[in-house]
Amino acid sequence: MAERLANKLAVVTGAAHGIGAGVAQAFRREGAHVIGVDLDHADMACDLTDEAAVEALFARIAEQHGAIDILVNAAAFAVFGWIEELSYADWKKTLASELDIVFLPTRAAWPHLKSSGRASVINFASANAYHALEGSPALAHCAGKGGVLAMTRQLAMEGAPHGIRVNTISPGFIRTAATDRHLALDPALKEQVLAKNMVKLLGEPADIAFGAIWLASDEARYVTGADISIDGGATAW
Repeated sequence: MAERLANKLAVVTGAAHGIGAGVAQAFRREGAHVIGVDLDHADMACDLTDEAAVEALFARIAEQHGAIDILVNAAAFAVFGWIEELSYADWKKTLASELDIVFLPTRAAWPHLKSSGRASVINFASANAYHALEGSPALAHCAGKGGVLAMTRQLAMEGAPHGIRVNTISPGFIRTAATDRHLALDPALKEQVLAKNMVKLLGEPADIAFGAIWLASDEARYVTGADISIDGGATAW
């Protein structure tokens, strides 16, 4: 099963940190040629909510490399706040950084994914698209990730005639530098997460990367419009 992504060109957004970094590293181990995209510390720097910058980025990638076989939309940003405290500006910023940040790269990459003939797009929803986590002020984040689920189903339909499969992964609580900061600020959060999980562990980026490898590979050729929950059973109750 080594090099399951050999000879595939993969573009991974959010590749400098967290889940995106874990996916990019795992894809390279499986033989893919990976182009990591982030605001900084990546192969290519780009503000993925800037329409013109995203169009220019994917035009440059296509010019240099041709068809795109895999697009992983791992980049995201959210402002967390309770309804009475969340400003309209932060609401809009979160939706742009959860939805626009998927729409713009996917639209820009679409003709190059069509050129592949058997491409895979992997989006990231969340356990928060299915349930609220007690004590977590995630209103805008929940709305954004619910939107990603709906977008993915539509994109799967639009992509099928062109050999483009589109799926989501819905992670539960995954330990990253960002979530570790939340755990440090709120020690009770870990117990809240574990109480919701069937598997009494916190996830790691590698747990998500293993699922992404499968969705990106030809092993998943009959899978599109699906959502895979990798959440320790949190949404299975």
